[in-house]
Amino acid sequence: MKLYFASGNAHKKEEMARLLGGFELTLPKEEGISFDPIEDGSTFIENALIKARSLYEIVKKPVVADDSGLVCDGLDGAPGIHTARYGCSDGVKLTSAEQYTLLLKELEGKANRKARFVCALVLMLSHDRIYIIEECVEGEIAPSPRGIEGFGYDPVFLVEDTGKTAAELSADQKDEHSHRGRAARKIKMLLEEVTSEKK
Repeated sequence: MKLYFASGNAHKKEEMARLLGGFELTLPKEEGISFDPIEDGSTFIENALIKARSLYEIVKKPVVADDSGLVCDGLDGAPGIHTARYGCSDGVKLTSAEQYTLLLKELEGKANRKARFVCALVLMLSHDRIYIIEECVEGEIAPSPRGIEGFGYDPVFLVEDTGKTAAELSADQKDEHSHRGRAARKIKMLLEEVTSEKK
């Protein structure tokens, strides 16, 4: 089964393709499709649904959409749904390193560094057949960045029970622990059920 992934992020596609092994994953831009929906939901699930529905209306084929982010208790839940745009102003986007450096600065002096990565995944097979999974991985924000793997905030997120940042984990280790890994495993089970129905 071919799946369209409602994203423009090649890093996310690489990770998702690995997690959904056995299913072909295609980004809209790989087929020349212009895709940039306005994500004005108030939750990860709402934004994932916006992306899924927007792309499904264009391709009329099965779509997987992800909305994910970092939630920090010491910052009252920020960056949350604004994780990708954290620190951006006047249309100027910060690099990942600039974003996690800003995060570390805002957490200076705060005792509570507990945090979690949250992932909402939507599998849309038709207008009336939609599956939603939301998962998370608990951890805390490290005092300084460590590791060279992964992307985004991975260098500053200490993954629960590992003693390592997400950027210090191998791809297999990250898939085992990550919010996206946990959600994708459930989506893959659903996909396998759906494909077996057609046999």
